[in-house]
Amino acid sequence: MTSPRILIIYTGGTIGMMANPATGALETFDWEHVSNCVPELQRFHYRIDALTFGKPIDSSDMEPKYWARMVEIIAENYDRYDGFVLLHGTDTMAFTASALSFMLENLGKPVIITGSQLPIGQLRTDGKENLLTSIEVAAAQHPDGRPMVPEVCIFFENRLMRGNRTTKINSEGFNAFRSHNYHSLAHAGIHIKFEEPFILRRDPSLPFRPHYLLDNHVMILTLFPGIREEVVESVLSLPSLRGLILKTYGAGNAPQKPWLFERLKALSRRGVVIVNTTQCSLGAVEMGRYESSLQLIEAGVINGHDMTLECVVTKLMFLLGHNYSAERIQQLMNTSIAGEATLPSS
Repeated sequence: MTSPRILIIYTGGTIGMMANPATGALETFDWEHVSNCVPELQRFHYRIDALTFGKPIDSSDMEPKYWARMVEIIAENYDRYDGFVLLHGTDTMAFTASALSFMLENLGKPVIITGSQLPIGQLRTDGKENLLTSIEVAAAQHPDGRPMVPEVCIFFENRLMRGNRTTKINSEGFNAFRSHNYHSLAHAGIHIKFEEPFILRRDPSLPFRPHYLLDNHVMILTLFPGIREEVVESVLSLPSLRGLILKTYGAGNAPQKPWLFERLKALSRRGVVIVNTTQCSLGAVEMGRYESSLQLIEAGVINGHDMTLECVVTKLMFLLGHNYSAERIQQLMNTSIAGEATLPSS
C-alpha cells in the first residue's frame, strides 16, 4: 500500500496568527509560519501538501462564497488525495463544517476541520496537537484501504465530532467544541479510538458530487419574554426573506400570542420556510408535545428536531439555494441527509 496523501487547506484563523510587536494584536500569517512551528510534520510517513486559501480569513468574516471555494478546492483535488485537513478559525468553524457536510454530497474521504484557541507559535498552544492529530485522523485507513472516517468532522481537544453536529461552547478553554446530541466519532489519547457504530458510511456505488449553490436570504429570530410585536414585524416584513429560523423555548414552545401566530402564518403563506429550533444545547424540538407549540404547527412551521443552530442555518441555505419547493424543503428538513439529525422512529 502507498503512503496516504493529505492536503492541508489553510484558510486562516488563530492557529496561523502571530502577535504584532508594535500593537500586540494578533494578525494572520501564512502556512510557512505554521509549518515552521511544527517540525513534527516531517516525522509523518505521509505525503503532505499544503494550499493557502488566498489571503487568510478571520473566521468572523466567513461567508458562503468562501464555502463554495473550499468545495471547489476539495473537488479539484479529490482524486489526488486520501484526506483533507482544513485549518479554520473557531468562531464560525461549526457553520463551515455544517455547510460542507451538505455541499460535499456522497463524500468518501475525510475532511477534518481544526484550529486552535492559541496561535501555533505560542508556548502553550493547543494548535500543534490539534493539527497533528487531525492529519493522523485524515490518513487513518482500514486494512483494506478504506478511510476510517469518510465524512466532514471537527477535531478539537482530543475529540473527533461530526461537523454538522458540533457547536462552539467555550471562548477561552481548549475544550471549545461539543457535539451535544450525537456521540463523538473518536477520542485521541495514547491511541486514537474510533467509534465505528457512529461513523457515517455512504453508498460506494454513488459518485461524489460537489455543490456550490447557497441562498443566504435567511434570518434567525430568538424568542424571549417580553418580545415586542413591532420588533418581530420589522424582521418578518423583509421582502427578500426566504427562510426563518425560530429559536423557541424548551421542546419547541412559543408564547401563545395571537399576533405572533398570525404573522408566522402569513409568512408561511408567502412561501417563506420557517424552521423551529430549540434554544437549549441538549435535546430536541418535539412540536405538539405542549399546547404552546401546536399553534406553530398550524402556522406551517417545520420541526428542526435536534439539529444545531449552525446546521439549521446552513441546511436551509443549501436547500433554498437549489430552489426546491416549500413542500420539498419541508420533506428534506425532516430527512437526515448527512447524518445531521436524530429523527423519531417510524
